[in-house]
Amino acid sequence: MPQIFKIGSYWVYFWSNENDPLEPVHVHVAKGRPIADGTKIWITSAGKCLLCHNHSQIPSRLLRNIMRIIEARSEDVIAKWQAHFGEISYYC
Repeated sequence: MPQIFKIGSYWVYFWSNENDPLEPVHVHVAKGRPIADGTKIWITSAGKCLLCHNHSQIPSRLLRNIMRIIEARSEDVIAKWQAHFGEISYYC
């Protein structure tokens, strides 16, 4: 499970097994440690974030800030996805 970076006590990560066929680029976010059903955020082709679900129950204001940071670092996230999986597609 590649860990992309940490925002305070929240981990931003993706799983090594992201289904077959490979899902579009996205990250998971969870507090304390990565969990199987963490909050899921799609990264768009424009580098923006689109919330898929908030299963980690991150408070709304904090989640908006986390998504802003992910957007600011979207090129890094996309590069790490490409390096790990060898391919990339976008949700939108």
